[in-house]
Amino acid sequence: MVAQKGKDLLLKIDTNGLGSFVTVAGLRSKRIAFNSETVDITDAESAGRWRELLAGSGVQRAAVSGSGIFKDQQSDARIRTCFFGSEIVRWQLAVPDFGVVDGPFQITALEYTGNHDGEVTFEVALESAGVVGFTVAP
Repeated sequence: MVAQKGKDLLLKIDTNGLGSFVTVAGLRSKRIAFNSETVDITDAESAGRWRELLAGSGVQRAAVSGSGIFKDQQSDARIRTCFFGSEIVRWQLAVPDFGVVDGPFQITALEYTGNHDGEVTFEVALESAGVVGFTVAP
């Protein structure tokens, strides 16, 4: 992947449960992390006492976080509703020239910040709540 503008990394939410995604905010910084736990199956007969792992096991997860300003009142309201209702909804994270990460996520943190001489900003953290897919960019 060649250098890309950070503003082109878009966080979108499914507005109606039918796959109608809209960008929720002007995120100034965004991050996605994929993690996979391992299952250690090493025993006394493991070759050279080297650790052995069980393929295809363990728990996989994705975490998304971002900070910025809300695009509009509807975006702010939708995110607040999801957070306070502990809703699990479909989200997308579009990475230019890479692809789209898509799946059910729950908001695990929502913070608001503001200075007396500036705008209100927010930070949001999402954790995967099911199978996360990836579609390669054309």
